[in-house]
Amino acid sequence: MIKPILLSTPHMGDRELEFVREAFETNWIAPVGPHVDTFEQEFCQAIGTNHAAAVSSGTAALHLALRLVGIEPGDEVICSTLTFIATASPITYLGAKPIFIDSDRTSWNMNPDLLRETLAKQAHQGKLPKAVVVVHLYGQSADLAPIVEVCNEYEIPLIEDAAEALGATYKGRSPGTFGRIGIFSFNGNKIITTSGGGMLVSEDADLVAKARFLATQARDPAPHYQHSEIGYNYRLSNVLAGIGRGQLHVLEDRVAARRRNFTIYQQALAKFPGIEFMPEADFGRATRWLTCLTVDAKAFGVDREQIRIALAQQQIEVRPVWKPLHLQPVFRECECVGGAIAEDLFNNGLCLPSGSNLTLEDLDRVIQAIAHLHR
Repeated sequence: MIKPILLSTPHMGDRELEFVREAFETNWIAPVGPHVDTFEQEFCQAIGTNHAAAVSSGTAALHLALRLVGIEPGDEVICSTLTFIATASPITYLGAKPIFIDSDRTSWNMNPDLLRETLAKQAHQGKLPKAVVVVHLYGQSADLAPIVEVCNEYEIPLIEDAAEALGATYKGRSPGTFGRIGIFSFNGNKIITTSGGGMLVSEDADLVAKARFLATQARDPAPHYQHSEIGYNYRLSNVLAGIGRGQLHVLEDRVAARRRNFTIYQQALAKFPGIEFMPEADFGRATRWLTCLTVDAKAFGVDREQIRIALAQQQIEVRPVWKPLHLQPVFRECECVGGAIAEDLFNNGLCLPSGSNLTLEDLDRVIQAIAHLHR
């Protein structure tokens, strides 16, 4: 039987099991406990921020972030279009409406010039959005300096969706620490995982305290169960936080392994006409959470969908780049500024197997499978 090569699988070590065993031995199983507290502290140290709240998913963290900055029904929120739907879904949870912004070629992330043009137009019309959500895609930061500048100019809170970018840098700092609030994901396919989980971070201690309150069913400080606000069951369990602590200790190793994967793929495949890899912007370090490339079908001989199907037949999982949100049926009524670049990246882009536990033999098998399709 042919061994499947999957896109991005969990990569566990020994420390994770030690921390989980400790949680069992002390019976700290529920969504509170010492591992949760320590995970939050260690995560702050790892990314260079002061306050964090561990929650059940990156989506939960983003939902909380939007509520914390005051998003209400009828509001508009600007959002990157080239991303997974979880970036925009929480906007709709609160009855607000997303406005999508196209990507740039440099980072594949939100185009700062289009953002500025959009905010200037909306300011002139007297209807500025209530927040901006910028995504750091596939392990690479967006160009944050101009985005932060324009958000500050119009006094609009910036939320950073850094779900895919833990371990990346922007001018020496971690993405997720520049806006009012940043969020991270520890889903099973991420660079480190807690199987399912997320983190909300901010320099505002009161915001993070309110996030914890809302994530714990908004229970008032009373000896009985009393609730003056509607909250959510969003806190991370102590068991999963133990996994996260073990994973966090090897974050740099995981980044190095994924960057190694990218280098091997690039050295082997960039020589083929029509193959171009996602660039690394000169303002920071990309983790290469996923190695992404685009295929010019005329130059290479087959298109990205033919590659995907051929590799699937060989038990190799490759996926298209995210389908832009403005093309998703559920958002068909939403405005999009630009869109051609994101659409081009989707139509021609592929994500290759990128797990930090891939062997050299695995990588060579992927490379040979693609190389043999060149015509």
